[in-house]
Amino acid sequence: MKYRKLAHLLVQPPQIIQRFFDDYSWTINTDLNEIYLTFDDGPIPELTPNVLNLLQLYNAQATFFCVGDNVRKHPAVYEKIIDAKHAVGNHTYSHFNGFKKTTSEYIDDVYKAAKLIDSKLFRPPYGKLKNTQLQALLPDFKVVLWDVLTYDFDKTISPESCFDNVRKFARNGSIIVFHDNLKAQKNMLFALNLTLSYFSEKGYSFKKLDDKLL
Repeated sequence: MKYRKLAHLLVQPPQIIQRFFDDYSWTINTDLNEIYLTFDDGPIPELTPNVLNLLQLYNAQATFFCVGDNVRKHPAVYEKIIDAKHAVGNHTYSHFNGFKKTTSEYIDDVYKAAKLIDSKLFRPPYGKLKNTQLQALLPDFKVVLWDVLTYDFDKTISPESCFDNVRKFARNGSIIVFHDNLKAQKNMLFALNLTLSYFSEKGYSFKKLDDKLL
């Protein structure tokens, strides 16, 4: 029971945490039946096109927080995201953990990615960012975290559990994190498919993030 309570705490950050760290965007303030799907770590040719196809089936918009080096390696896949009218965000160039880098190293890496990713949206890999790094980014970026973490990257949990994390915790305006990488592939595709189906039947629409919303 203690483990389950801790897992729930991590799936959806408590309101007190969201209010205290108010320089981050955690959710969209809306009474409408809208949720915001986001995908971290891509684009990659092995998986991103499958995600785009699923989204198209449900007329769903989403936001892809891209790693700059992946954009460099797979520009055609990145262009597929843009052509499909989804939003993109900066996820650093090298997928750095902010806690393990100096502020100058980290900021240089973010702006290196910005040369390839035209967006004011930024999400730190692992959700880890020093305050000095945050303050350096705020003049140019909206820093986006999440309201629901699917844990699709965790191979110790089942695809069904990933979907349950969304089903139980998503609400109007939720920003939901999936991962567009091979480690998460099995869990992510299963949970994404069910998420799109389940919430469509509930009358929800899937929107992309815009820096003006945050």
